[in-house]
Amino acid sequence: MALVWGIIAQALHIALILAAAPLLTGVVRWLKARMMGRRGADPLQPTRDLLKLLRKTPVLAENASAVSRAAPYIAVGAAVAGAALVPSFARGMVFAPLSDLILVAGLLALGRVAMALAGMDVGTPFGGLGAAREMSFAALAEPALVVAALTLAILAGTTNLDAIAAAFRDGGLGLRVSLGLALVAMVAVAIAENARIPVDNPSTHLELTMVHEAMILEASGRHLALWEYAAMLRLTLWLALLSAVFLPFGQAPAGAAPHVWVVGLAAWVAKMGALALALAGFESAIAKMRVFRVPEFLGAALLLGLLGAIYLFVSTGLT
Repeated sequence: MALVWGIIAQALHIALILAAAPLLTGVVRWLKARMMGRRGADPLQPTRDLLKLLRKTPVLAENASAVSRAAPYIAVGAAVAGAALVPSFARGMVFAPLSDLILVAGLLALGRVAMALAGMDVGTPFGGLGAAREMSFAALAEPALVVAALTLAILAGTTNLDAIAAAFRDGGLGLRVSLGLALVAMVAVAIAENARIPVDNPSTHLELTMVHEAMILEASGRHLALWEYAAMLRLTLWLALLSAVFLPFGQAPAGAAPHVWVVGLAAWVAKMGALALALAGFESAIAKMRVFRVPEFLGAALLLGLLGAIYLFVSTGLT
């Protein structure tokens, strides 16, 4: 019976993530507009835009290869697979044994590589420029995520997200400086991974400052909808990841009855709303940095994550 409930919970989790991704993006945009004194578009507008683009046939360049055709589907598939592994309203879902933080990082890297290859496939200057910037930023963002995962693994004894959430929810680990450093490092990586301010501006139209948008300038129709949806899924994945690791309260325990899922779902929606509000407030209060300062930003995140891991390793070794 536990297996059946785990399968049902997993199916509901995937459906929830797929439906929440465009809505979460719309909520963040609406909150940013309200904070800047504007009315803002309806939070459902991204969903309408996706449905409109999905009905249009993509137009490809004459020299586009199979990479441009397959890359959007690979990016969406990797984002869906990664989001399916991050627990939301309940633990103990059927994919819980596979919900490893390193595996999630690998799926995110797969989507990033697919986007970079698509940007370089046609051979346009801006596509290659955006791909080069994306991969150079990833060279610092991925190690920062790995050392933050090392800190969590030392504390919880595993990199499994379900086990980490359970260990933190019990409160036995307490408040630690290393956890704060890991949190800052992961937040910085999340900002870079999702092309948010101050690393990148998702609404910019200045080609020389683009990173994410420069790689999808040639996309149109259904392919553009897939790229946009992949970005929405990555944002939802990262907010859900931060919520599951650092705000694990409210999750239904493994093997819980379905009526407990309602409490977990309400807690998850509240946590995601709070994180969306924090993201909108942060982006409204800070300006985009110069592209040449981004390596310093990610380098600081890597240093903080490494300091947290070293501090925790030394402190646990001394005790």
